[in-house]
Amino acid sequence: MEEIDPESLADVAYGIFETFLNRELRARGPHLFELVEQGTDFEVDLRETFERFREDYPVLAEALLRRFGDINAIYGLIRTGEGVLPSRTTQMYWIVQDAPGPLARGLDDERVGKWLIFVPMGEVDAAWKMVRDETARGMLGISAKVSTARPNPDSRDERAVIYVYTRDWADEVDVMRVRERLRDLGFAERIGYKRNIETYRGEYSEEGRRVTYYSA
Repeated sequence: MEEIDPESLADVAYGIFETFLNRELRARGPHLFELVEQGTDFEVDLRETFERFREDYPVLAEALLRRFGDINAIYGLIRTGEGVLPSRTTQMYWIVQDAPGPLARGLDDERVGKWLIFVPMGEVDAAWKMVRDETARGMLGISAKVSTARPNPDSRDERAVIYVYTRDWADEVDVMRVRERLRDLGFAERIGYKRNIETYRGEYSEEGRRVTYYSA
């Protein structure tokens, strides 16, 4: 078996751990981003969560400890915005926020699509907070994610990008409902909507060729 690069393993481990931590904290009460932005001390919760993570994913937990030394370093990073604010996130390419409820049930991934919002890096934190909070309240689509300060070799734009996902690209009423809510939040410029099936095919917009399904 080919040996896994330790740095690559730590990258994967960190993303999985933040997802695990978000889920555990949300089951108890506030979102992770709420705890961080309110300045709440959640070190005890994080340590308990890490021990459960280590039980379930011992190899990933050890990869994290090799990179960061101890759980205090991870806690310190999160408290300063790692995984919460895109401009302060360097361990992951994306921050994800799902809407409440069992939305994955019956979800056909090829029916999913997303609105794409491109934002200058200096404005991405404020833009993301608006989209994130509305998504967490169930007022937008099924999920949202934002690119971070970590340089992404697959990026095609110097700006940050926010994806706002809807369940079914063919449900134009719902797609446009989400677009109108984004306008209410201040995203008034024309933006494009792309279906997942184009993304899976590796189809991207370029000069003289567009792959957006809606534009509004």
